[in-house]
Amino acid sequence: MLELAVVIPTFNEAANVPLLVARLDAALTGRVWEAIFVDDDSPDGTANAARAIARSDSRVRVIQRIGRRGLSSACIEGMCATAAPLVAVIDGDLQHDEALLPRMLAALQGDATLDVVIGSRFTGDGGTGKWDRDRVAKSAFATRLSRFVLKADLTDPMSGFFMIRTDRMRALAPNLAAIGFKILLDIMTGSPKPLRFMELPYTFRTREIGESKLDHVVAMEFLIALYDRMFGRYVPVRFALFSVIGAIGVAAHMAVLAIMLVLGTAFLGGQIVAAFAAMTMNFFLNNALTYRDRRLRGFRALLDGWVSFCVVCSVGLVANIGVAGFLHDVQSGTWAASALVGVLVGAVWNYALSSRFTWGRY
Repeated sequence: MLELAVVIPTFNEAANVPLLVARLDAALTGRVWEAIFVDDDSPDGTANAARAIARSDSRVRVIQRIGRRGLSSACIEGMCATAAPLVAVIDGDLQHDEALLPRMLAALQGDATLDVVIGSRFTGDGGTGKWDRDRVAKSAFATRLSRFVLKADLTDPMSGFFMIRTDRMRALAPNLAAIGFKILLDIMTGSPKPLRFMELPYTFRTREIGESKLDHVVAMEFLIALYDRMFGRYVPVRFALFSVIGAIGVAAHMAVLAIMLVLGTAFLGGQIVAAFAAMTMNFFLNNALTYRDRRLRGFRALLDGWVSFCVVCSVGLVANIGVAGFLHDVQSGTWAASALVGVLVGAVWNYALSSRFTWGRY
């Protein structure tokens, strides 16, 4: 009888796939398990590398996602795709210690009241390996921030290595934000009642093959996930991001216009240049942040996306001016309120249509 599913979210990890399967085989000897690789259509052929093994090893399965990106959402899809009563999440970069899986499995099988077992770098004899001071400091800061939303006193809420009861996971799935890289934080904060957990120590390994996925955008996604848990019920996180970037675009527009006027450009010409500069900046920021999970890649996709975004925003500007002008005439001079409503209508228009026509086509 199937005991455990190990979900491995991947992107460009083709070289690590056979190594990880071999390590799982050694660590889980005597257990009945399956490995589910959830791959975000890696250009290096990660999905094909997993399929090659699956042809001769029925324990290996592949979910290849087309047009969808993101570690958290990949984990959720994989965890909901198994019949196993227990499911673990482990990175495909070999930095998590798969030898801990039997202890996690034994803990959950031995205690029916336990919901989740977490691999922790900051309890007992666990460690962060060869992390430098800067990375340790950033992790500690993220842990402190997570206290604002956590319902449990975890030593390592940023861990991506854990095991959970599958029925608990399925029940929680509709409540999860599926944003960013911190799926454990999403699970622990998404549960209506606190989950009973255990932490087991392990030492984080140094990546041997491939390149790290960590960058400044990953840190931004963590902050976005925190925002979503704290305020997302009031203002959806995508719209909040879109609006903040829009405000940055207004500042950029004014700055470019000022420069153009100093250079002697006519006002109308300066306005046109400033508008396209601001829209271009907004397009690339939204592509990198607001729609990171479905961001456009490649020259043709980016060009088509930029054109559609500019068209949408141009129409949104007309809607902004039209609504503001109408309200100003009707309300006899309350210009500030009229302008604010116009801006809001334009923002909602731009967000709705760009979501559909710019980032919804790919």
